[in-house]
Amino acid sequence: MKKTTFLIVGKHAVLEALKNPSRRIERVLLTEDAQKKLNRENQSLNLFKSINVFYKSRKELDNLCGRSETAHQGLVAEVEQLDELTLKEFVLKNKKNNLNLIALEGVTDPRNIGSIIRSAVAFGIDGLIVKERSFPYKSKLLYKSASGGTEHIKIFKVSNLNTSLKYLKTKNFWVSAFDISAKKDFTDNNWKGKNVLLFGSEGFGIKAKTLENSDFKFKVKMNENIDSLNISNTVSVVCHHIFQSKNKN
Repeated sequence: MKKTTFLIVGKHAVLEALKNPSRRIERVLLTEDAQKKLNRENQSLNLFKSINVFYKSRKELDNLCGRSETAHQGLVAEVEQLDELTLKEFVLKNKKNNLNLIALEGVTDPRNIGSIIRSAVAFGIDGLIVKERSFPYKSKLLYKSASGGTEHIKIFKVSNLNTSLKYLKTKNFWVSAFDISAKKDFTDNNWKGKNVLLFGSEGFGIKAKTLENSDFKFKVKMNENIDSLNISNTVSVVCHHIFQSKNKN
């Protein structure tokens, strides 16, 4: 049965989708100016083979995408959702001794989620766990902010985050919550092994019930003049540190 399709926009999001053999592309819409720019960069010659390509004016793409939502850069693709492994399938199939997953609770802004995905890919995170009912998987803003990162990371949409955390703990994962009430700085921890990095929303943090399923609580130490970072910046700082510590040896 054919899957429903949706639009993604922006140069990096569309080009990475075209490079992904697992992503089915229904059609590509672009302006002549965008095509000329891609030709100068030698980025379209092979990618557009066997793909339905349609040339549109910038105004037509504005109307299609919603002028106020996000800049399309003259490049739009209609795509199908990727086939997905369940979280349990991934854990049972993966034999790596060191695994790092990010879990998000209450983070719903597509720009923040997209930026988190971008950082997660940049710093070698193995997967992202999100609540199915609140994950904006068709958001053009998410794909644009992720800058092609959605093609390079497993995203596990779960119905109940606490159930998933309990399951992961039975499979030798340590759950580390990043919470404003924490006393210990996260850089003091040894991040070897299997870890779930748990982050909550900027406004409400992590729910008390979810915190009960964490093994550790950490904070990101910062200058006392600032109380907190944007959630995507916090995730980026944490992921970069773990990436650096893994690659020191």
